[in-house]
Amino acid sequence: MAFRKKKKIIAAKSPEQLQAMQAAGEIVGRALQAVRDAAGPGVTTLELDAIAEDVIRSAGAVPAFKGYQGFPGSICSSPNDMIVHGIPAEDVVLRDGDLLSVDCGAILDGWVGDSAWTFGIGTLADEHHRLNEATAWVLDEGIKAMVPGNRLTDVSWALEEATARAEEKFGVPLHIVDGYGGHSIGRAMHEDPYLPNEGDPGHGPKIVEGSVLAIEPMLALGTPDSTVLADEWSVVTADGSYSSHWEHTVAATAEGPRILTPRTHRGR
Repeated sequence: MAFRKKKKIIAAKSPEQLQAMQAAGEIVGRALQAVRDAAGPGVTTLELDAIAEDVIRSAGAVPAFKGYQGFPGSICSSPNDMIVHGIPAEDVVLRDGDLLSVDCGAILDGWVGDSAWTFGIGTLADEHHRLNEATAWVLDEGIKAMVPGNRLTDVSWALEEATARAEEKFGVPLHIVDGYGGHSIGRAMHEDPYLPNEGDPGHGPKIVEGSVLAIEPMLALGTPDSTVLADEWSVVTADGSYSSHWEHTVAATAEGPRILTPRTHRGR
């Protein structure tokens, strides 16, 4: 990954701007919680999309995903072997044992919040539960590196190193999905720089007070390789193995990492 030399730091947001970003992020958190509360066997992902959009618009925000580069939904809903960018649909009906990733974004007063979590429908197979717990834990470990003075790939390395530890901790094989990762975020959903989910530490622009990154590990049980489906959005594992995706928008502050997309119950 080559970094432009002129990008010596990850642009900082002011305290007021961070407050505005958190206001957007809290709406995302509420939308994700509403989706999880409604999800169950027999529910379609299109129904979940409508729930998220209602929460977002009722709060005076707009869905960040809807219409973004032509994407039709307010959430990305990606079950089982689908890693990211799943399109909500009436014919995608949730079943007991599904592992569902839901990614959601909202824009409030011009600022963007972006977050994702993965959860089970009904009773998960033990291996899929451990995959999901491991991915959530890897996100938590990666967030710890989001501190002033570190560099971009210090976060990448924290995610990679945590993934290796998580294999032993959770007793499950883990593969970092190749070619997908996090990003800076602010007035636009995807700002420079791109954040790889693996890589040697000490490279890339410096993290300063007020820098913001969307940190989002994506792990699969069987392979790092993926395929984009014919809809040109949905990304699935190349071998059909299950995957998990967790994401928070995080600011670096003097007091430590600050999660701008908090969720108040039933999950990190």
